[in-house]
Amino acid sequence: MFSKFERMVASRYLRAKRKEGFISVITGFAFTGIALGVATLIIVMSVMNGFKNELMSRILGLNGHILIASTPGYPFTDYQNAVQSLENMKGVEIATPMIEKQLLVSTGAAAEGVIVRGLSKEDIIKKDVLRTAMSNVNIKAFEEDHVILGERLADKLGVVVGDEVTLIFPNGKVTAFGTVPRMKSYTVLGTFNVGMYEYDSNFIFMPLSAAQKFFSLHGAASQIDVTLQSDDDLASVRQEIENSVGLDAYVYDFKQSNAAFFNAIDVERNVMFLILTLIILVAAFNIITGLIMLVKDKGRDIAVLRTMGATKAMIMKIFMMDGAYIGIIGTLIGSVLGIVFCENIEHIRQFLEKLSGRDLFSAEIYFLSKLPAELDFVEVAVVVLVALGLSLLATIYPAYRAAKYDPVEALRYE
Repeated sequence: MFSKFERMVASRYLRAKRKEGFISVITGFAFTGIALGVATLIIVMSVMNGFKNELMSRILGLNGHILIASTPGYPFTDYQNAVQSLENMKGVEIATPMIEKQLLVSTGAAAEGVIVRGLSKEDIIKKDVLRTAMSNVNIKAFEEDHVILGERLADKLGVVVGDEVTLIFPNGKVTAFGTVPRMKSYTVLGTFNVGMYEYDSNFIFMPLSAAQKFFSLHGAASQIDVTLQSDDDLASVRQEIENSVGLDAYVYDFKQSNAAFFNAIDVERNVMFLILTLIILVAAFNIITGLIMLVKDKGRDIAVLRTMGATKAMIMKIFMMDGAYIGIIGTLIGSVLGIVFCENIEHIRQFLEKLSGRDLFSAEIYFLSKLPAELDFVEVAVVVLVALGLSLLATIYPAYRAAKYDPVEALRYE
């Protein structure tokens, strides 16, 4: 496609002489802009992918793919048979009965609104993320009067293992003097840390049997959590469950329950891709500027080459090759830089936090305690192709101008 002569001349033009220093500076800006644009785009897209996948894994670690909630006032009294039937469905891995309520937890010195989830210790062990999060808890001792708090919630309340907390449920007993809130003290067996702020600061786990007594749901459950073997089975299994329960219960899936999270991430991801692509576009305009100035500076050389027999196509190829070199090398360096940054992003974050003395990734804002990044090499390939495409398109007009040079006019004015 490119002859040895064309490659030699293009290579020589890239090595600017002292008097062409300004052209070299513009070329350097174009090269740097493409490298930084590609690296930034890869890093941002990878962080968005990592954030979405990490958020999904945390959500599915504590919750199932599908939630079956009883209608108010009519809990599942025969939940054991319902669980057995669900686990016999194709695609279902685990069905977990539980009780979940919002209430107040108090230590005397502090109080917080929380979500209490009643769950058997056997079902906790079945969930890998939850079991790992409670690695320092003796789950075998999870009995009637014990609760397990989120680590951040325990810090806010100022309690440690062995302390007592009081749970206060507003829907208590009805007396002649009004409704008296239900209150009971429990011992903190331990804490858990799933790495997601929303759960670590708001959740309390208690044994299912203790929750049944406390909420006056003797022998019943308010919800059944269904975990699937694969996300691909979500639509078919949900449809089967809806057909079986009819109007006796509400059926939700995790995408529906967390739609705001996932929609926000998808919108941000698409917008960031468009915005950061503009960085590469600006760098492509720098290539155009640099090449136009190079063409103007090399007008006499172009004329001499034309009189020596170089065709318009050869001149056009020479200057297209110059722009392509900048785009290709800049894209490759940017890709390597972006991939290396993504692979070490958490270490870089920790280093920058120590250097600045500030929290750069607050769990209260971003929900996760670590900065995630997950490379999708299909997306990396798309970024590379976009950068290369813009770089090559940027070479067409300057190369066309070079090819249109009239050698007689160029030599006359030189």
